[in-house]
Amino acid sequence: MNKSMKGSRNLTKSIIYVVCIFLSLLSVFPFWVMFMNATRGTFEIQQNSIGLVPSKFLVSNFLILSGKSFNAAKGFINSMTISIGATFCAVYFSSLTAYALVAYNWKWRQPFFTFILAVLMIPAQVSSIGFYQFMYHIGLTNNFLPLILPAIASPSMVFFMRQYLMANLSLDIVNSARIDGSGELSTFNTIILPIMKPAMATQAIFTFVLSWNNLFLPLILLTDSDKYTMPIMVSLLRGDIYKTEYGSVYLGLTLTVLPLFVVYFLLSKYIIAGVSLGAIKE
Repeated sequence: MNKSMKGSRNLTKSIIYVVCIFLSLLSVFPFWVMFMNATRGTFEIQQNSIGLVPSKFLVSNFLILSGKSFNAAKGFINSMTISIGATFCAVYFSSLTAYALVAYNWKWRQPFFTFILAVLMIPAQVSSIGFYQFMYHIGLTNNFLPLILPAIASPSMVFFMRQYLMANLSLDIVNSARIDGSGELSTFNTIILPIMKPAMATQAIFTFVLSWNNLFLPLILLTDSDKYTMPIMVSLLRGDIYKTEYGSVYLGLTLTVLPLFVVYFLLSKYIIAGVSLGAIKE
């Protein structure tokens, strides 16, 4: 009986491993094709769009990419500036707002939280025209600030951080810090932020990726080529159907995606920790 149960467990584990390996390969496959196509020529890609082995056109694709006024260094710096700024603003101020919703018992706390949730139902595209007109009238077009500062108001992140704090923060710690004479902001920076580290890292990954891949708002706000982000530069690579160099386009996409891989691998260990800890109350 024990042998049959053990054999059944081993079979179940084997099936789980096979499924996980298959799903992992399925997730990696599109990126692998993109990386391989970055080394292939346009003719090869048109003949067979899926290539699993590298070719010899990487250097020529890069030369074509440079000839199309694709300044990878400038685009990388611009995108990194916007993404890091937006990520910091979103994570820090959303954590601060969530802390206020948990640690303070004030009259309008629940209506304020309800209002934050209501804002989630408003699509960002609805306010884009008015937002652009407002930025134009105050002279902030061709400026990175309109792409960074609005990240301070992130309703979805406030909701996530609030749920995390409700499950993991003991108000006795806050009260003890107040008795010891710690200021409110000092308490938040030195005690609350370390407790929220897994949740902050999790949200930082999502916010950085969304900000890095953002094309709509930068495309309507940035008209100066020196301020173009990587997604804008990639979107401008494609010419008419007879002149598009698909190899250089794939290379541009690869250069755009690489920083996302770096950020993900640096912070990925916090994703499961942040989600699981946020669902468990000790």
